Amino acid sequence: MFSCRNDASNINESLVFRYNEHKNIGSLDPAFSKDIADIWATNQLFNGLVQMDDSLHVQPCIAKHWTVSKDALTYSFFLRNDVYFHKDVLFGKDSTRAVTAYDFEYSFNRLLDKKIASPGGWVLNKVDTFKAINDNLFQIKLKQPFPAFLGLLTMKYCSVVPKEIVDFYGTDFRSHPIGTGPFMFKRWEENIKLVFRRNPDYFEKDSSGKSLPYLEAVAITFLPDKQSEFLQFTQGNIDFVSGLDASYKDDILTADGKLRDTYKKTVNMIRGPYLNTEYLAFFMDSNISEIQSESIRKAINYGFDRQKMMVYLRNGVGIPANGGFIPKGLPGYNGKIGFNYQPEKAKELVSKYITESGNKNPEITITTTSNYLSFCEYIQKELQKTGLTVHVDVIPAATLKEAKANGKLDLFRASWVADYPDAENYLSLYYSKNFAPNGPNYTHFKNDLFDEWFEQSFTETNTKQRELLYSKMDSLVMQKAPIVPLFYDEVVRFTRKNVKGLGINPTNLLELKKVKKD
Repeated sequence: MFSCRNDASNINESLVFRYNEHKNIGSLDPAFSKDIADIWATNQLFNGLVQMDDSLHVQPCIAKHWTVSKDALTYSFFLRNDVYFHKDVLFGKDSTRAVTAYDFEYSFNRLLDKKIASPGGWVLNKVDTFKAINDNLFQIKLKQPFPAFLGLLTMKYCSVVPKEIVDFYGTDFRSHPIGTGPFMFKRWEENIKLVFRRNPDYFEKDSSGKSLPYLEAVAITFLPDKQSEFLQFTQGNIDFVSGLDASYKDDILTADGKLRDTYKKTVNMIRGPYLNTEYLAFFMDSNISEIQSESIRKAINYGFDRQKMMVYLRNGVGIPANGGFIPKGLPGYNGKIGFNYQPEKAKELVSKYITESGNKNPEITITTTSNYLSFCEYIQKELQKTGLTVHVDVIPAATLKEAKANGKLDLFRASWVADYPDAENYLSLYYSKNFAPNGPNYTHFKNDLFDEWFEQSFTETNTKQRELLYSKMDSLVMQKAPIVPLFYDEVVRFTRKNVKGLGINPTNLLELKKVKKD
């Protein structure tokens, strides 16, 4: 079950990288790479014009270099001529063909095709036109300058796909993917096993000139829960586990986030910042007076110890969110604009609300999913010391997602993982023209000055000035307190000792082309 032996009997097991995907995979079509499980898989199969390195710098990929016009509106990408799609019989028996700029023109048009209904079409919202000038030159013109545009193009949505293959398979392209990536699709038994094989024609090489990837295969299983996944990892049946689940966090880590002695000889731990802010959100259009009260919203922010919460509930993994909504590590982050633990201040604010409103029994309800129940119960216990009655309502993740998008929840737990590494991605949640369900502004926060600064940031080409704008916007949001930042997440990866070259990055992208196994 955990090997590729049925698909490739001659493969040395040490050349197979094995991991489990407990959330399942919905599609191998990059136009639908919305969830992290799909993104991890399609990242092995597809490439775009550019790619992001582990330090969040945009690097060449199929585009060997590019130029940007002086007005920052026109991007010209000059393509490599040695990039080929994976072999497929539709290209001719055991054959392939080179990628051209016209393939990118087709792939981008496909993102915008309403019949396809790709969730990634928004990536091109700021694009005016795009076209292939010739086989090796692809040009994009923006409606207005947008400094984060290259970062957007690193998303898997922007991968190149071959028109003749997509036309032939139609919607079944999701399970018959043909790309240009370091690995090729081999076999998919949905909910059971997914296998990729090494692409012998892959165009990237390492620093010594050796062809990538080093591995011969990637094998993915679909055990449905994290505890079973961790058991398989400890038994050596899979090579890698990502994240820290409550079912095993105390088994593998000490209270201060160190690897326990039991695992030091067999396991490596990699840890680094993750562009994910976990928070509670108020629905600002709620008709409940406690939600409308800035005093209550700030009392909740002051009323619990984030540092203690991280130690007790996350074994020290994660950074207490005493700054704003922009996570630590992104330009624009300011650790001094948020809230720290001030229980007396919280009590004063609750008392102020009682005096002003005449409501002697203020109460709120936090809606969450079972995965974050422990956090909400911790906050509930702490806040009740301030004179505020707190209820916790647990609902399924799908129900919460639908309810928060449609304004049916007054206070709910949420998280925001960056789609691209620019603070604009976080601040877009507070732009008034992005009200949910048509945009990511789930709180329905509205402020004219914020909107003015947000729109100004698009035309600000000076990096430092734009970062200053980002910080000012974040500070303004915190002054109005439509949210309660909980913590900035960290990526935690555990690998077997024989796995080498698996890096870590703030977007938690799984990159396997440089991985080796002893």
